[in-house]
Amino acid sequence: MSTKPTIQSIYTDGACTGNPGPGGWGVVVYFDDGSIHEMGDASQRTTNNKMEMQAAIAALQYFHASGQTEPITLHTDSEYLINCVTKWVKNWKRKGWKKADGNPVQNQDLLEILDELNSRKVNWQHVRGHSGNIGNERCDAIARSFASGKIPSLQQFSLTDVHKTLPSPVAKVSKYETNSTIIDTRTQEISTSTPALEITSMEQPTAQAAAAIEEKLPENRVEQLRNLVETLRIADEIAEKGYLITSSELADLMDVHASAVTSRGDQWRWRNWIVSRVRREGNQILWELERGDQLGGEDE
Repeated sequence: MSTKPTIQSIYTDGACTGNPGPGGWGVVVYFDDGSIHEMGDASQRTTNNKMEMQAAIAALQYFHASGQTEPITLHTDSEYLINCVTKWVKNWKRKGWKKADGNPVQNQDLLEILDELNSRKVNWQHVRGHSGNIGNERCDAIARSFASGKIPSLQQFSLTDVHKTLPSPVAKVSKYETNSTIIDTRTQEISTSTPALEITSMEQPTAQAAAAIEEKLPENRVEQLRNLVETLRIADEIAEKGYLITSSELADLMDVHASAVTSRGDQWRWRNWIVSRVRREGNQILWELERGDQLGGEDE
């Protein structure tokens, strides 16, 4: 008699072009018998952080729907997501969803869902992105495909059909856990007309939305350029008026995680600006932007 396979690990990733702009998320679930279940979808206007959260929500909803009691490891390349769920959310809730600077926490709706779905059965594990880890790379490919308006073929495994597994050869989970060279173990594309479960979300992205994105790609590219110009204009104003901004604010401006800002040292270059660490106020590091192409009296 066949037994229900156990979820061993889950990989999640999100992608966004424009930030805000068209986005997508991807999830890959690995079972102990080598079976694989993939999920993903698109959103027409979103942010990278929203897509990272959306992917984790879908993964945890799938885990809960499985009824599994054994713990799992959830892998993500977003340190921001891990910190939100495992560290910061407790204080945010206690302070009425306010950050240390008194400003409201972004994406509270998604964070509340994540907090409700999270449990001690979930071991959050950071994986370095684009390092050859096949689980992370596959999630990234799914997310980017949806973000670009393309609908990828996803491997599907129904939790209700315990007598079927995906056609071999399928690599065992242990091969996916390493950061070794990527190996394409899928010899054919798998599809199914019956998804394992319905994924609900605050974003409510749909595959149809991805098709709509594809039709509007030229418009989206122009919109992304507009967003970029606006971002650069804001950076220029910050530099011109001598405003000091925090690490999180600088990370938002650069569209990176805060850790990517603080790990760069006291002074470095970003696009047209020299970014310098000025001082610390409480638990905040303050940064200054200066136009690097205008130093020494040279005009752009």
